[in-house]
Formats: sequence, C-alpha cells, structure tokens
Amino acid sequence: MPSPHPLLALFTAAADGRFPPSDGTVTVLPPTAGGLECSVAFTGHAVVATALPEAEVRAWEPDAFGGSMAADFLHRLAGPGGWTGCVDAVLVARGTGGPPRLPEVITPEAVGHPRVRYARRIRSGVTVHGDERGLITLADGLAGRRELSIELHASSPTGKGVGRTLVEDALSLVPEGEPLFAAVSPGNARSLRAFLACGFVPLGSEVLVRPSRSR
Repeated sequence: MPSPHPLLALFTAAADGRFPPSDGTVTVLPPTAGGLECSVAFTGHAVVATALPEAEVRAWEPDAFGGSMAADFLHRLAGPGGWTGCVDAVLVARGTGGPPRLPEVITPEAVGHPRVRYARRIRSGVTVHGDERGLITLADGLAGRRELSIELHASSPTGKGVGRTLVEDALSLVPEGEPLFAAVSPGNARSLRAFLACGFVPLGSEVLVRPSRSR
C-alpha cells in the first residue's frame, strides 16, 4: 500500500486544531494521486503540491498571504492548456455514525448526474446517496481525505433548511468522530451556510489543478 500523501497529515492536523505555523512559509510537496496538483492556503502558510521542481515554483515568488491563490501563479502552475479549478473554502466536520440515514443510489440518472461525473473526475471510491431532497457523493478526495459534496434536486421540497438536513444526514454515513471534509465555493452562499450550520468549520482555501505541460 502506498504511503499517504503528506498533505493528508496537514489536513488531519488542522481538523484537530493544529495548523501549520503562520510564518509566511510556502511548503512545496509532490503531486497527489493521479497527477492532480493543488495550491492550499492556511492562515499565513501555503502548500503547493506539484510535479514541478521546487526551485521553479519558488522562482515565481508565491507567498502565503494570498499569492499562492493568485490567478497568475495558478495559471503558471497549470501550464498551457491545463485545467484550474475555482477557489474553494475547505471545511471539516466529524461523522456522527449510527444507522445510515441516506440510502445508496445507483440509478442511471444518479450515476450520470453532473455532480457525480465531476466527483469521479477528481476523486476515487465515489459512492452516491440521496433521496427526494437531492444527492450526495462520498469519496476519497484530495490527498486521500474523506470528502463530501451535495446537490439539491430542482424538484426537492422547498423551505428553509432542506440542504441543511441533507448535510446532517450525510454525516451519519461516516463513523462517529471521523473527519469529513468539503470544498465549497464561497460564492455559493446558500451551500456554505448549510455546511456551517451543520457544524462544519473552515480550515483554509484550495484550488485544484490538472496540469498540461510540454515537458
């Protein structure tokens, strides 16, 4: 079995309240599984996982106070024709365990849903669960962390808190106390509020990169 990516230890420690030092440092690590790269920002500390030589990354002078999230740095990291994701807030909560409150869904509609297709492009071990409210995916995400995403159906019951109840039920699918991560766009305020209301707390921000380079 391959060793865990070192970024996973940083996420796990942050979930326990132990963050990297806020000293302006940029840590450069190898790429994650499948060649996926990323830039992660904690408070005053950045982490860049890439196949590029460390000296080349540092020559671009990213900093840990926003520079590692700057568009020009991310475009250089991706290379010409590479894919750069959006800036997401990294959140974490703890599984509640107990009887699972969401059934697994394997219908063609669920498997072909855009949210599920996207999850399969960037994560592994994806399972899909849901009901009349919407779908959630559970998967091994960035650096092997356990990761959640949700999508409400357009026809889901209306009313305040529907997304919140879906997130709460998703936590029952993870053993009690186990960290569960989510990457949520800050612009998706409704989703962000739902996660925060269910006990998720912010750890930092991240951008995923699938590079395309000539070398």
